[in-house]
Amino acid sequence: MSRVFRVAGARFTGILAVVALVSGVALTALFAPSSADTAPEVPDHLKPDPKRAYGYLNRICRIGSRVSGSRGMAQQQQLIVAHFSRFGAKVSYQSFDAAHPVNGAPVRMNNILVSWHPESKERVLLVCHYDTRPFPDRDRYNPRGVFLGANDGASGVALFMEMAHHMRKLKPTYGVDFLFVDGEELVFKDGDDYFLGSTYFATQYRDKPPEHRYVAGVVADMVADKRLALYMEKNSLKFAPDVTRSVWATAKKLRVREFVGRAKHEVLDDHLPLNEIARIPTCDIIDFDYPQWHTTKDQPSACSGASLAKVGKVLLYWLEEVPRPKPSASK
Repeated sequence: MSRVFRVAGARFTGILAVVALVSGVALTALFAPSSADTAPEVPDHLKPDPKRAYGYLNRICRIGSRVSGSRGMAQQQQLIVAHFSRFGAKVSYQSFDAAHPVNGAPVRMNNILVSWHPESKERVLLVCHYDTRPFPDRDRYNPRGVFLGANDGASGVALFMEMAHHMRKLKPTYGVDFLFVDGEELVFKDGDDYFLGSTYFATQYRDKPPEHRYVAGVVADMVADKRLALYMEKNSLKFAPDVTRSVWATAKKLRVREFVGRAKHEVLDDHLPLNEIARIPTCDIIDFDYPQWHTTKDQPSACSGASLAKVGKVLLYWLEEVPRPKPSASK
C-alpha cells in the first residue's frame, strides 16, 4: 500500500513492503556507529552556533509570509543579499517571470546565487527554497490563515546564513555556491507547478552552460525540526548515490545520529530538476516526519537551533572532503 503526500512542495510516496524493511535493516547496519568509533575532533570553524542559527530563523519568520512576488519576499531578499555581502561572498540574482497559477499574471521570480571562491571552475551547489506556500492548506481549523513556514521555507535560509560565518575559514575541496530558489511552492491547488526556480536554474545550466561545472549538489529542506530525523531519500539514492552516501557517511563520522543511515521516503523536490535537467548529482536532506507541515503550527516554536547546527556541521565538514566524482562508464 502506498500513500502520496505533498511535502514542502514535494510529493512523498511512502511504500511499506518487506523488501524495503529488509533493505532498511541492511542500511542501518551499514551506517550505525560501532562502539569502537570515536568522533573526530571538529575545529571551531566547523561548529555552527545553535543560538545564532535559531535567531536567524526567528528573524526571517518575523517578516511574515514570504510568498513569491510578495512584499514579504522582497524584504527577505534584501536581508539575504545584505547578509552574504557582509561576509564577502559574490551575490547575484537570476530573475525570470512565471504565470500566477490563479490569474495568469506574470510573477517576478528571483533565484539568488551566493558564491564562495568564485574563481573555482569546479563547484558544489547547496540549495534551499526560500518562498513560502500561500496558505496552510493542511490546517484543519484555519486552512486560509497565515503560513509562516519556519521549517518549510525559513530553515534552509537560516542554515546558510549561519554557515556564512564559517565559509571564509573553510578549506573546501571545490568552490561553493549557495542557491536560494524561488517559486518552489507557489501552489494554490492540485496540479499547479512546483519547483519553478530550480527548474529554471537547471534549464539555464543545461542550455547556456557556464564556464564552471557543478560536481555535486545538496538540497536542504525542512532541517530545523526539534525532533530531527533525516533518512536517505530514495530519489537521491537513485540519481546521486555517491553524493548521498558521502553526506551520510560524514554524519556517521561526526556521530550526528539525526542522519539515519537507511532509505525511507521517495520525494519530489528541488533536487529532481537538478538531477534530471542539469545532470548535477544532487541529494535531498529533508525531514518528512514533521506534523506541523503546511499548517499554522509551522512556527519557530516547533524548530530547534540545535538541529540547524547539526546539519550545518555535517555540511561544513563534508565540503572539506567532497569526494571526486567517479568517471562515467564509456559507451
